[in-house]
Amino acid sequence: MLAQRTLKTITRAVGLGVHGGQKVELTFKPAPVDSGIVFRRVDLPQPVAIAVAPETVSDTRMATTISPGGDPGGPKVQTIEHLLSACAGLGLDNLVIDISGEEVPVLDGSAASFVYLLQSAGIELQNAAKRFIRVKKAVEMREGEGAALKWARLEPHHGYVLTFEIEFDHPAVTASGQRVSFDMGSGRYKRDIARARTFGFSKDVEAMRAHGLGKGGSMDNVIVLGDTRVLNEGGLRYDDEFVKHKILDAIGDLHVAGKPMLAHYTAYKSGHALNNKLLRKLLADRDAYDIVSFEDARDAPAGFAELAPAW
Repeated sequence: MLAQRTLKTITRAVGLGVHGGQKVELTFKPAPVDSGIVFRRVDLPQPVAIAVAPETVSDTRMATTISPGGDPGGPKVQTIEHLLSACAGLGLDNLVIDISGEEVPVLDGSAASFVYLLQSAGIELQNAAKRFIRVKKAVEMREGEGAALKWARLEPHHGYVLTFEIEFDHPAVTASGQRVSFDMGSGRYKRDIARARTFGFSKDVEAMRAHGLGKGGSMDNVIVLGDTRVLNEGGLRYDDEFVKHKILDAIGDLHVAGKPMLAHYTAYKSGHALNNKLLRKLLADRDAYDIVSFEDARDAPAGFAELAPAW
């Protein structure tokens, strides 16, 4: 049986939120089968649990945010995509995350620190079959026209492949790879995707901070682009780090579904908002997907039983 996964022990992390700039503590705990990933706002007078699900997404500007029932005015947890990407890369299904504020810490701007923390806690197989969302027919979201066009698509595939293309009119970005295809069954998430950092433009910093955003951002956790080049002293971690971070984000945005995908995701200039709209469109059409599990792990797509070591 291809089994569900949770953590073996509790682990913790402390860091700053990239937008609010506030110090936040996370405590990751094992969770029962079929419970999914749940955040608990433990800083509130009465702790509030917020399940990760498409219907709890309440904001997709700059990051993915969840609230109970998707209520924008309710308690929230912001910037969940990097952590969810790490969970998807490690094949984690069930997890409780106590959080002492409203924004997941940015740490180094990628998913690598989350991968390290979660693996250090140990990953445990559970006595229940892992359930997948298997896409049965193509679903697509398109917005804009001409230079403003962006789109994202899910198509049937026995596995999980993500193909992303970006287009930024900036010398440092155009000099890098702007299209990447990544197979989640390859076992290379930690090596090829997890270390890709978020990026931003130095010219936008003042405007963002005027709107209360980017207060925790620095060259320690963001790739900063000047007029012509990357300003970070160490340069890029990958030759195509910009587009790989977009794939990292997409993996996290789609893991909001609560179950791993069996699909080919293809996108052009997509982002958190379009990814969430695509997910909601898929799940609104019961003919477009089904829920499957693999009693014999050999029937699963190649590499899926070994997404990350379980010990």
